[in-house]
Amino acid sequence: MRTYNNKEELKAEINKAFEKYISEFDDIPEALKDKRVEEVDRTPAENLAYQVGWTTLVLKWETDERNGLPVKTPSEDFKWNQLGGLYQWFTDTYAPLSLQELKARLKENMDRLNAMIDAMSEEELFQPHKRKWADDATKTAVWEVYKFIHVNTVAPFGTFRTKIRKWKKLAL
Repeated sequence: MRTYNNKEELKAEINKAFEKYISEFDDIPEALKDKRVEEVDRTPAENLAYQVGWTTLVLKWETDERNGLPVKTPSEDFKWNQLGGLYQWFTDTYAPLSLQELKARLKENMDRLNAMIDAMSEEELFQPHKRKWADDATKTAVWEVYKFIHVNTVAPFGTFRTKIRKWKKLAL
């Protein structure tokens, strides 16, 4: 996993990956948002639903902790060994939205993630044990907050961009 020297570098990497990812959906017709292609594991709507789901969770973890609420990762209804169920929940919850609504929701989440990063100190982002939710999310590994942000934005934006490009090649 990439390391960052400061929050501006982190934000630049996130935003670059996001812009590349989200632009892939510009030429997908709404009528094809749920089209399944055998060689690709998610439809365009499911692809976006996954991203909306994870970014929503990261924002919720931080908001809940800042509000003094207990944080259950990955969510109140799912444990880490139930990620298949969580992904299905993302699909059931978000995939029925239009592509425009999904893109708008993801853009809003990205704006909120950027604001969250801006509100945190470099220490809170890059030093371990600065958020209880980050400490509680892993049993043995020590993850700084930036790692959770990275694995739920930059990493999947790259992987899922490849998947949506393959889907487009086969479906459009």
